[in-house]
Amino acid sequence: MQNEIIELIEPTPKLLTKRCRLLSHAITVGLKSITPLFGLGGWYYFDYTIAFFSLLLGFIISSIVRAKLRNSAIPLKQHEYNYTDAAIATWYAAKFLCYKTPTSQTKEIVTE
Repeated sequence: MQNEIIELIEPTPKLLTKRCRLLSHAITVGLKSITPLFGLGGWYYFDYTIAFFSLLLGFIISSIVRAKLRNSAIPLKQHEYNYTDAAIATWYAAKFLCYKTPTSQTKEIVTE
């Protein structure tokens, strides 16, 4: 039985400024707290049944947001790795919010 090892192409970026770390931490807290907030909001405003279904809805929404952030920020060859919310937020903050690279900027179509 042969074990295949996926090569690590890019390490998780280091955030150097306080602003970048704060943005990354805010994204992490948002990803972790959206599901319970949906459940608590449904329980507070309605009843237990609505709270349960809003908790499920919050789980689905947070999963979609997490997948979108991961797929847009982490390089394609590293998608097989498991990443925590903090690592996804660090990648996203480094690639799109703090250190704008040419691959993260939108390409404009020049018309003649």
